[in-house]
Amino acid sequence: MLKRTVCRSRQLSAESIAKDLQTSCGLQISTTRVHRELHEMGFHGRAAVSKPYITKCNAKRLKQWCKARCHWTLEQWRHVLWSYKSRFYVWQSDGNV
Repeated sequence: MLKRTVCRSRQLSAESIAKDLQTSCGLQISTTRVHRELHEMGFHGRAAVSKPYITKCNAKRLKQWCKARCHWTLEQWRHVLWSYKSRFYVWQSDGNV
């Protein structure tokens, strides 16, 4: 039941999974136990990287930005700060599930 719940929606927190199991099955299960069982099944929490929405205007500007820098050296690229503003947490399987 736990595996089915996680596979259905990987963005649920361990606390909400525990509450879901309590309401659907009547089981009293702690958040710690949910974490432990998920880890034993091969699921681990990871911060997911979200792809930003790109409008036509932003795509055009991005293309111009890329063309202006297509001949940069590796040393020039090392000075660029790469960041991800929006991140959220998901359960990820190690492939054995």
